[in-house]
Amino acid sequence: MSTSEQHEAPISVETPAPSRMSRYLWLVLASAFLAWMFDSIALNVFNLILTPSMSELLHTQARGEIAGTGGLVVAIKLVAWGVGGTLFGVLTDRYGRARIMLVTIVIYAVFTGLSATAQNWEQLAIYQGLAGLGIGGEWSAGAALLAESLPERLRPRLMIVMQLAFSVGYFFAAVVNLAVGANWRLVLVWCAVPSVVVVVLRLFVKEPERWVRTTRRQARRLGSLGRLFEPDLRRRTLGGLFSAMFLMIGSFAATTFTPSWIAELLGKSGASHASQYVSYFAMLLNGGAAVGYLLLIWLVQAIGRRLSYFVFALGSLITAVAMFTLVGSTTAVLIAAPIAGFFMLGGFGVFAVYLPELFPTEVRATGQGLCFNFARIITGAGTLGTGVLVGTLGSYPTAGLLVSLAFGVGLFTIWIGPETRGWKLSDS
Repeated sequence: MSTSEQHEAPISVETPAPSRMSRYLWLVLASAFLAWMFDSIALNVFNLILTPSMSELLHTQARGEIAGTGGLVVAIKLVAWGVGGTLFGVLTDRYGRARIMLVTIVIYAVFTGLSATAQNWEQLAIYQGLAGLGIGGEWSAGAALLAESLPERLRPRLMIVMQLAFSVGYFFAAVVNLAVGANWRLVLVWCAVPSVVVVVLRLFVKEPERWVRTTRRQARRLGSLGRLFEPDLRRRTLGGLFSAMFLMIGSFAATTFTPSWIAELLGKSGASHASQYVSYFAMLLNGGAAVGYLLLIWLVQAIGRRLSYFVFALGSLITAVAMFTLVGSTTAVLIAAPIAGFFMLGGFGVFAVYLPELFPTEVRATGQGLCFNFARIITGAGTLGTGVLVGTLGSYPTAGLLVSLAFGVGLFTIWIGPETRGWKLSDS
């Protein structure tokens, strides 16, 4: 760590963290894990059903129309995710982590279920967009709740364990899609119902003592967006925001349309098996991501947060270029899936550790929400751009390749913010 970065590090922590895991803290971890898992299900299920749902609602098999309209729905959902993450991040700092987490879970569960009733693509877009508001807000609240509750020595490891829930949720959605088949409406229902488990668990989770004490001392500054751009936090905010943005643009644009690419590779003769192959792809993708998360448990401590991000962003770029230029069959796509998942999705584990360390308690959820979720708005534009590119170029891999070059920009933006390895959470 450089001298300038050492000066940026928090000097003291006003609220001592617990020294060990208690039964209650395991409950908090389980609550945050399951909430993020079902969040992931609600987010990713549409990627799996994009082609069959758009084909039915648009009454067409035209590749460009399905990709373009599907891309618009995905873009709306991601923009709503960004708005929800930023908005609920502010509300989380002002009104409580556990309280707002419950609200966001109810929102994404209800509107994911309602998506199954859509009679046209516009209704589906509205329901998915409203679900996106809750999806974005849940991570802001849940990550802050868990980070502020855990013992300091275990926090980096267990925050990545929480992030692992993203791949578990995506894997679950793929299993449901595989079991249900082409009935995309039933897939949505099955993916919405289990969220009730988290609602019940949440009833036993209380606000972190760190946040409670901060509200007594600094009530006026809680959840202030302006605070993020004051001199002591500006670099941290911009570094977190841009690094998240370019990793998200690359990974979401590269993976969102792969299911449609698989359907195209199968052709008309294999159309009846498209849903099955898409599920296999998602399961392999997230199996690889899970391995990536597990490696990060060690890597972020061994080489630091920023260098860990750099390694995964570089791996994502190399994998994307290889996949979109060399792969030409469904078998090859499935072989590439775990490698893509390892880097493109696994890299997000860095943010679960890095972002909470960048911001003090008074604006922790606000800062996390802005960095991790506001980037979704730009990502939404990138995803929509992919849909337009598919329609223009007539090729899923060419469009995916162009947008996934965003990984290369992330190789530079990660160095804007400070290295936080060895930092403890700060209250001010």
